[in-house]
Amino acid sequence: MRTLAITQNITLDGSIEMLGDWFDPADQDEQLLEATNRQSERADAMLLGRQTFEDFRSYWPQQTDDRTGITDELNQIQKYVVSSTMSDPQWRNSTVLTGDWIDQVRTLKGQAGRDIVVTGSIMLTHALIESGLVDEYRLFVYPVVQGRGRRLFPDGYEKPGLQLAEARGFRNGVSLLHYTA
Repeated sequence: MRTLAITQNITLDGSIEMLGDWFDPADQDEQLLEATNRQSERADAMLLGRQTFEDFRSYWPQQTDDRTGITDELNQIQKYVVSSTMSDPQWRNSTVLTGDWIDQVRTLKGQAGRDIVVTGSIMLTHALIESGLVDEYRLFVYPVVQGRGRRLFPDGYEKPGLQLAEARGFRNGVSLLHYTA
């Protein structure tokens, strides 16, 4: 069975909604980029909500001088976008999930392969958490207090007993906290 991992950039006060300029995907120090690449090497599929997918599609394929390697990775990886309105994803290696997408994600998890990673996609993340499909949380914690914005976990949701798998700090002040469910 494949692992479904939520990989999020998150503020110290728990916001994953980027309302300010605290995160720049092209501005990563060498250690942080190495950790990001290690996460990517474990995955062969990405699951995104429509808005995050469209944001990625409008940015990453247009990068011509991407020293991070993220553009190449995102162009190659199999992308699944959850949407009730999109029919043509207009990005190679992309499939639109419609209808009972939770059941489709369960099926994907049951197939052979590497990790399925979810990033951004706040409403999708909340639905996956509430459905019990999430196996791991890989949080890149930025030393910023935003004071507002949607959070990683839905309001009122409780998840006792997460197990710390890795904790690592980087020179730029970002920390990676990796938990298993």
